[in-house]
Amino acid sequence: MNSKVKYWVELSDYDLDTAEAMQQSKRYLYVGFMCHQTIEKIFKAYYNSVSEEAAPFSHRLSYLAKKANIYDLLSDDFKDFIDILEPLNIEARYPSHKEQLMKSLSKERCVSILTNTKKLQLWIKEKL
Repeated sequence: MNSKVKYWVELSDYDLDTAEAMQQSKRYLYVGFMCHQTIEKIFKAYYNSVSEEAAPFSHRLSYLAKKANIYDLLSDDFKDFIDILEPLNIEARYPSHKEQLMKSLSKERCVSILTNTKKLQLWIKEKL
């Protein structure tokens, strides 16, 4: 594994650990945010495993997956999941969205998001 790939994998793992800590502390807004970060960084790791160029500076998951040429390999369930994660990055950052988003992120929904994040991250790691 080259150093760029390793760098992104380690950051992705760190963000997943943080998402789990946020779940345990019932900070559900940040579970979604950190799950988004986990997948963003594993997509960047994959990008660096297939390209010599620096990973794109973007937070858009579908864009990153397409740039890495992995989007078409994703199952429909994984594609649907990244559509769920996509807004959690931006909406968690802005106060006007936080209250509404917090209401939608129940314990059960966050457990599901975390479970699917782990599955997608593992699937991508297996491709590295």
